[in-house]
Amino acid sequence: MENINKKVEDKLENTDQQKKDKILADFSVFMNYLSDKVELGEKLGLSEERIAQLAEKVASYLAKKEDPKNSEEYLLHRLWQVGDKEEQHMLAHMLVKLAKDQK
Repeated sequence: MENINKKVEDKLENTDQQKKDKILADFSVFMNYLSDKVELGEKLGLSEERIAQLAEKVASYLAKKEDPKNSEEYLLHRLWQVGDKEEQHMLAHMLVKLAKDQK
């Protein structure tokens, strides 16, 4: 599982800014991207808990390194900032559920 953590971290750090901007510019594009990644995680046999942990890692990265590009992302950003670790984890679970609902 640590290998997956490393892959996620590498992917976040090595995705070029233009691609990040394209994904983050529109909330529906972001949710479709997240939905695809959740589906991939499920195909790899990851549990919902593990997928939520990875979503938490991505959300933490975005909160620290990327400015919100739209009102939905701004809301998620602010919720992330005011939440404690447990609330952030629950928000990650809710984002995974929302992403699964996209399909």
